[in-house]
Amino acid sequence: MTHRRVTHQEESGAPPSPLLDEQLCFALYAAQRAVTAAYRPLLDELGLTYPQYLVLLVLWERGETTVKELAGALRLDYGTVSPLLKRLEAAGLVRRERSARDERSVLVACTGLGEDLRERAARVPGTLLTTTGLDAAEVARLREELWRLAERTARAATVR
Repeated sequence: MTHRRVTHQEESGAPPSPLLDEQLCFALYAAQRAVTAAYRPLLDELGLTYPQYLVLLVLWERGETTVKELAGALRLDYGTVSPLLKRLEAAGLVRRERSARDERSVLVACTGLGEDLRERAARVPGTLLTTTGLDAAEVARLREELWRLAERTARAATVR
């Protein structure tokens, strides 16, 4: 049996301070770090960081897209996406160019080298699934719950 030290707050009648291991945010943080660490060796073989991999996933799925649409898909701001794109462009994996229809808009697409990487990256999700020990139904349920949490939290944040 584990004994917990009584804090000064509890002795004074104040509500107990939250325990780290009982915090949802900490469980999410720890899980995110563990999953990202599991991805790292797989992505190192591809010469990618996890955020770069996410950018490529969007481009492989959607094809040429605007920086604004890419940032929206990744739920990131332009200032975060721009350096990612610069590094991917320097590696020869993506190209950026101004839209002929709207000079304010920048289009992003995979290069041939970026498309070639798609085939090598196709094994990453399955390998990670094996690493977690979760079956497909568990992953689907967890993903659905996390998206629901993200949507509810985002709504609550915009209400304030």
